[in-house]
Amino acid sequence: MFVRVKTTPNSPRKSVQIVQSVRKADRVSQKIIRYVGIAHDEQELEQLKDLAESIKIKLEADSQYLLFSPEEIARTKEKPTQNITEADYKVNLKNLKEEQRVVSGIHDIYGSLFDELGYKNIIKNPARNDASVKIFRDIVLARIANPRSKRASVDMLEEDFGISMDLNRVYQMMDRLDATAIDKLNDLAYENTAKLFKGKIDVIFFDCTTLYFEAFEEDEFRKMGYSKDLKFNQPQVLFALMVTKEGLPIGYKAFEGSTYEGHTLIPVLKELKKKYTLDKVVFVADAGMLNEPNITELEAEGIEYVVGMRIKSVSKTLQSQILDHNNYKTVKCVKDDEYKIGQFEYKGRKLIVKYSAKRARKDARDRQKAVDKLRKKLSKRKNPKEYMSNYGNRKYLKIDGNARIELNDEKVEQASRWDGLHGVVTNAENLCEQEILKQYNHLWEVENAFRITKHDLKIRPVFHWKPRRVKAHIAIAFVSYTLVKHLEYRVKLQYKKMSPEKIRQCLVRAQTSILFDVKKRIRYGLPSRLPRDARKIYDICHINRNLTPFIIKKM
Repeated sequence: MFVRVKTTPNSPRKSVQIVQSVRKADRVSQKIIRYVGIAHDEQELEQLKDLAESIKIKLEADSQYLLFSPEEIARTKEKPTQNITEADYKVNLKNLKEEQRVVSGIHDIYGSLFDELGYKNIIKNPARNDASVKIFRDIVLARIANPRSKRASVDMLEEDFGISMDLNRVYQMMDRLDATAIDKLNDLAYENTAKLFKGKIDVIFFDCTTLYFEAFEEDEFRKMGYSKDLKFNQPQVLFALMVTKEGLPIGYKAFEGSTYEGHTLIPVLKELKKKYTLDKVVFVADAGMLNEPNITELEAEGIEYVVGMRIKSVSKTLQSQILDHNNYKTVKCVKDDEYKIGQFEYKGRKLIVKYSAKRARKDARDRQKAVDKLRKKLSKRKNPKEYMSNYGNRKYLKIDGNARIELNDEKVEQASRWDGLHGVVTNAENLCEQEILKQYNHLWEVENAFRITKHDLKIRPVFHWKPRRVKAHIAIAFVSYTLVKHLEYRVKLQYKKMSPEKIRQCLVRAQTSILFDVKKRIRYGLPSRLPRDARKIYDICHINRNLTPFIIKKM
């Protein structure tokens, strides 16, 4: 396990990840264990690297800070132990021993947010099913603190949180997260986000990803399909997510694993329109959503859209127009980048194509790297069968008259003509070209959301096999995501930008030491001093953390 820094060519952005080498047969590959964050300068990079090293040490030791239910401590503060005298607070330090050091920050902050956003009301008859609601809350908070399987979460809750629960009760709780509960969850997600924008959401970003299973058998929900995780021999489900440009959740929907992602947009859109007012929303989605039925139905519904376009798939005539740089105008020039925009007609719609010299240089470097790798491989092995299954290889190769495979320089040259070009199709009338491209560029927030759910909250792989449990697992991960993003948004607005992982690290440092006086037989609580960032998070959430030592129990 090691800390990896991934650089972006011609950009100061650097991604910090915790990576583990995994051997499969005779090959070694790297698996991302934890996505830590993105640094924009050297100072941020050093801070993220230090944070990553700290996380790595904990992961290697397979241990976390002790996580203990803060409810008992909170109740003790609200209702102090009876018959306490001033003499009880006079202690001999030599008689004190630390029994446990517990973390209360996760429950203090995220637990309060869970209640505030109304997620305790998702399960039917919450008052009657109070035990299931509490289990639901604890499992969601445990996923934020340290995402594991349900069995491992139960063990962690008992060993570290001081919360004892039966695994079967967890599964019973999950069975209560039925279709009605998931509908309530999506309603709350939309309403809670809409409140932040005075009830008006004007742009919705939509994308899909796949969630695979540690199994090889299909059922009515888990099916084989195109896997973005390259797990083609394992069943999966398709997960569609909708967020704002800030990454705040609007809702989600899970589809059968064999569903083509382009067929998910309209069902989700109709469901949104049925529930909410979407008169002037601009729908932003990636190229995978672009097909004629989708576009036609979006227009029929009166919805404005900005959808990614695979410009290499258009007609030869339109391709020629796109590749002719005389059809572009310079919008702005920034350092080391030539920025141009061209507008074309595509089936009666606006096709906006952006050319970036900076992106063109990156595309050229990436292609040259692939070509060099191919050339080196061809010098050793020329069997066509070794190359034909990989499109990334195949598009730059040809087979000569002697059935020998070789590099196709003409195809390489043709590919270079598309460097730096990217297109979107839109029917938005009131947005200028720059604003249309700006909205589409925000689509990375959805990709960032998937990165959080997949790596930080570990929504995948999924170990459940019953459809209702799979859907419940996704619901739990989605609630965790909503709490993480809402807190991140509040902290950014009221304090400074902090990644979800930085916030989590701050909160696990909000601890209470449980001290026991072996002579007086009194148990004391000693709250830790809060770091500045954690103190600010408590202030933002209007939660008072008293640092005065207190008596938990007299024996």
